[in-house]
Amino acid sequence: MTAPLRVVQVGAGGMGRAWLATVAADPDVELVGVVDLDLDAARAGAELAGDPTIPVDRDLTALIAETGAEAVLDITVPVAHHPVTLEALRAGLPVLGEKPAAQTVAEALALAAAAEATGKLFMVSQSRRYNDQLVAFRQHVRGLGAIGGLDTRFAKAPHFGGFREEMDDVLLLDMAIHAFDSARYVLERDPVSVYCESWNPSWSWYRGDAAAAAVFTFEDDVRYVYDGSWCAPGAETSWNGDWRASGAAGTALWDGDHDPWSDLDGTPGSPDPAPSVGTDIAGSLASFVRAVRTGEVPDGEVHGNVMSLTMVDAAIASARSGRRIVIDEVLEQAHATAIEHEHDPAIRERLTAWGSVRSALATGSPDTAALG
Repeated sequence: MTAPLRVVQVGAGGMGRAWLATVAADPDVELVGVVDLDLDAARAGAELAGDPTIPVDRDLTALIAETGAEAVLDITVPVAHHPVTLEALRAGLPVLGEKPAAQTVAEALALAAAAEATGKLFMVSQSRRYNDQLVAFRQHVRGLGAIGGLDTRFAKAPHFGGFREEMDDVLLLDMAIHAFDSARYVLERDPVSVYCESWNPSWSWYRGDAAAAAVFTFEDDVRYVYDGSWCAPGAETSWNGDWRASGAAGTALWDGDHDPWSDLDGTPGSPDPAPSVGTDIAGSLASFVRAVRTGEVPDGEVHGNVMSLTMVDAAIASARSGRRIVIDEVLEQAHATAIEHEHDPAIRERLTAWGSVRSALATGSPDTAALG
């Protein structure tokens, strides 16, 4: 019987507590340490995980050495993703981090290069992909023949309080990445360009824009349309949104909460079922453990995930400039910024060796496949 994977978790706040409970419920994982700048929060996290004697610290490297950890969970706020993940990779450990991969595309590219340089896995937990209904929806979409368009309508009215209500571009930055990443998954293509408008309705309780509409052009001239609002009380959609795909042979629908279905010009679609991927962060954690144990490259490996964050940045750039934004321009500018700001010679060498950023992200690196 394989021993549980020994992990240190960084971050014991709100999302951190959800992860601590998930780790405690997974027999293939053993929590051996909790890192947080607030040691009281770290101790409370250890207690939540079921063992108040679990070591805690503010120093990740020190706790890795003390506990003999085999992997790190980075459940910090986005601004901390780059330094925490980089510290763990340099310590020789694979990392599973919360979305987004980093605060900026440039930082995400630097972390992809760091994964190459260290030969260690960095996987981003894009938890919406771990949803069997989304997998089934993609199966239905595959049965539509040539795809013309995919639409997502998202309408919720949460009163979070705290930092979200003070964020710039709150909907695009904090929520839309889930839909954008799911669109890439469903279409099995990557974006080429976007035109986006964002605004803040007069009744909004957010400081930044809480509504947005974006039209992405994907490869093969497929269109993806996102229409979202975080201040839309009444007749709300699910948290996953409401989806419609149109193809040459028919239409597929998913309301985000129930099983999807498709209409093939009057005939119900009946695609082959796909294997279960698990549920939300529990599915993501199981995928990470499997990848570390087997060396397979998981869904969410950083090279494959950066494009979802790029979609967010491109949409925001379009909303602010009032013009169509080409995705490759965002990638190339972020690449130049990453090289300019990178001080680690090994990471800088990897970044500089990339030709087309899109190609580098698509192929990843042979080193990351080893995950050793």
